[in-house]
Amino acid sequence: MSEFFKFEDTSRDFPYYRQNPKISKIAWIVLLLTIPISFWVYKKFPVESEILRSILFALVLLLPLMYFSNWDFSLIFHKPTKSEIKLAVILFVGYLIYAFAIGEVLNAFGQNTVVTGNYYGLNGEILFSLVFSMLAEELIKFIPIMFFMRFVFKFTNDRKLSLVVSSTIVLIFFGLIHYDPAVNTIIYALLIPGLGSIFELYGYVKTKNLFVPYLCHLLTDVSLFLLMLLRGG
Repeated sequence: MSEFFKFEDTSRDFPYYRQNPKISKIAWIVLLLTIPISFWVYKKFPVESEILRSILFALVLLLPLMYFSNWDFSLIFHKPTKSEIKLAVILFVGYLIYAFAIGEVLNAFGQNTVVTGNYYGLNGEILFSLVFSMLAEELIKFIPIMFFMRFVFKFTNDRKLSLVVSSTIVLIFFGLIHYDPAVNTIIYALLIPGLGSIFELYGYVKTKNLFVPYLCHLLTDVSLFLLMLLRGG
């Protein structure tokens, strides 16, 4: 039986989980700590520029990861092919359809309480900053997925199980960090930004190229921003 799921590109594999390359326990601790640190930098660092804060948000996560990866960017990113770009666009459309459908169901049960007013601030600086903040959000998912995959694989030697367990943990985690009682409900957070991230996750698992979920995520947030801008107008 193949260790790969049928939809995966078997010419590439995930880094780190087979110690490919090896990352020490101390390094994993540092990498996991970059997640809360990055949020602190983004929300609390005394810089007024949204673009600069978003750049720092991404760099706090990216630089330690690259350092412990011996600066081998090919472990995470590859030059996207036309088919990978096409896949990112398809997944972006799929996510929009999913989010709309789930939103309608939640509305029917009185659970969708998302505030659609001035959520992003509606200015060009915020729009451009998404280029960096969406990279940060993908790294926030990528680092713990690789950590839990390594942890589970170490004890089970089962690649598929390791991927399923780590993905489930991170989808829940990503939903929870998007929960804000002033903005949405916890059910909304778990189902739309949480479970909805399965579209981006599929893109990464299939290609092993973080550019694919990054592009999908960027297209999603830019589209939501522009929609809010049009509504505000």
